[in-house]
Amino acid sequence: MPDLLIMVFHVKRQDWGKMTKNVIVWGTGNVGRLAIRAVASHKELNLSGVIVHSDSKVGTDAGSIAGIDDLGVIATKDIKIAESSDIDAVIYTVNADFRPEESLSEILPVLRSGTNVVSTSFHPLLHPPSTPEPMSSQVIEACEEGDSSIFVSGIDPGWIIDILPIFLASMGSNITEVRAQEIANYAGYDQPDAVRFLCGFGQPMEYDAPILTDWALMQVWAPMIRVLADGFQVELEEITTEVDKRPLEKDVFVEGMGDFETGTQGALRFEVKGIVNGKPLLVIEHVTRIDDDCAPEWPKNSPEGGFHNVIITGDPCLTVSVHGEDPIDPGAASGGNFTAANRIVNAVVPVCEASSGIIHPLDLPTNLGSSQIKQ
Repeated sequence: MPDLLIMVFHVKRQDWGKMTKNVIVWGTGNVGRLAIRAVASHKELNLSGVIVHSDSKVGTDAGSIAGIDDLGVIATKDIKIAESSDIDAVIYTVNADFRPEESLSEILPVLRSGTNVVSTSFHPLLHPPSTPEPMSSQVIEACEEGDSSIFVSGIDPGWIIDILPIFLASMGSNITEVRAQEIANYAGYDQPDAVRFLCGFGQPMEYDAPILTDWALMQVWAPMIRVLADGFQVELEEITTEVDKRPLEKDVFVEGMGDFETGTQGALRFEVKGIVNGKPLLVIEHVTRIDDDCAPEWPKNSPEGGFHNVIITGDPCLTVSVHGEDPIDPGAASGGNFTAANRIVNAVVPVCEASSGIIHPLDLPTNLGSSQIKQ
């Protein structure tokens, strides 16, 4: 006799995602090309279009861009297809670090048209209640006009810092610190401009790397501290930042990026801390190098090129390490990028069913991977 509880669960699951959602992937860089693969393997999503920036990709099959078999979807530069009435969601993975206003101007019409958006691109939307003005009003008004929703996530900032620590804390007691840590070598990060000019690697030590400014740390990672505070139901007294850098002690050559000279920046370290009762309860830490021999006194990198830790200090002290690898898309960062792509792609169905507005990561269901299980 069938288990009635299982039957009821399946009925509810089918009601939640009974209609296939038509989606467009906008941006085919390090995350976007992986998002194409995630959509192709998702049981409830149909890839209806791909928007690219490069002329060389126009007319190319989406599968070819993603490194898999052809999918019968041809890449275009026509951004208006994202506003089509038969499109349920846009998966927006364009890097907005160097063009935040332009990226925002691209998604607002999409939301107004009634198309939902999931994205890795808009850090101020990571924690909806603290999204700054005028961005908050602009996005909320666009969502209300189109009865649409937007969800922003990734890996770090993203799921490594929100849902994973909150889940792990349920296995602990007497917790005095929750730390999310990234240790990486950016020699394997296929974004040369970001490595040199955003992060400052290879620049003189007096160079003010944009990512290390207090403004940037508060813009990108402070929202994640606030998400954790929401999840743990604690009141933050303040959020503080701490930054350190180390010079290279030898010349380094990186394929695809060129030379990094002795004495220039070779490593960076920062912490963003959520202070509760006068102590740092919630901590985000990054240790990033261009060469593993730099800053040997800092936490060590892995042979694979990078990993994330979530460290729960309590009873017991619990450390969970995460490192992803992808056989099709090589490189130290590709496994992590794939989890970022999967996080937003797998959220498409509930985002489409949600009320209009900016979606808090803790408001999503927890079983988002069920449509990726192969049977």
